[in-house]
Amino acid sequence: MNAYIGYSTNLGKCVCGDSLEVLKQIPDNSINIVMTSPPFALQRKKEYGNEEQSNYVNWFCEFAEIVKQKLADDGSFVVDLGGAYIKGEPVRSLYNYRLLIKMCDELGFNLAEEFFWYNPSKLPSPIEWVNKRKIRVKDAVNTIWWFSKSSFPKADVKKC
Repeated sequence: MNAYIGYSTNLGKCVCGDSLEVLKQIPDNSINIVMTSPPFALQRKKEYGNEEQSNYVNWFCEFAEIVKQKLADDGSFVVDLGGAYIKGEPVRSLYNYRLLIKMCDELGFNLAEEFFWYNPSKLPSPIEWVNKRKIRVKDAVNTIWWFSKSSFPKADVKKC
């Protein structure tokens, strides 16, 4: 059993650790919400690890299948995902949209909501198209998808 750090509050528990290892230790149908900002499918390899665009959807869906097992029937899975360009070209990759479609069509998640996080301090990516050639604008938005196991996920937005 790998070690992980858990913080309990009167509202629930926050767990920090290797997500695949931690999830294996949690009973099925017992989690209300999983929130993640996974490594994006970026052009360059990062020290923390990130998948190539060509493998990203399958890589992420392995994790998503385990999440779905662990979610309660009215549970939610919230994913913050940034876009990317096709390597060497000034056009956008569709990997994130392929992921969205697979999550719903093949894994059986429902798309409860989509949010757009405007982040003006986000670095231009890839810099060549934004700063050097100046043929694309800076990408300053991440998409946040709220997936649910059922079509009626537990939610209460009265305090928002």
